[in-house]
Amino acid sequence: MSDINQEIEKARLEARAACDTAGSTSGECAAAWDALEEIQAEASHQREAKVEQKNSFQQYCDDNPEAAECRIYDD
Repeated sequence: MSDINQEIEKARLEARAACDTAGSTSGECAAAWDALEEIQAEASHQREAKVEQKNSFQQYCDDNPEAAECRIYDD
């Protein structure tokens, strides 16, 4: 995960440099910030993939929500 964090920081520095050089309203500046946004989105997707790993029971309940074992009762 630190590799992607390094990529994010590098892209952020490049975006700032592009905006300082070409101006904040330039296409180059916008493209650099878009590239940074793409890298950040990928990092977010990778974090979600780690969190969303389900065990076999959770997967069973996702596939069979009507099963008795998977029922959720309100108090």
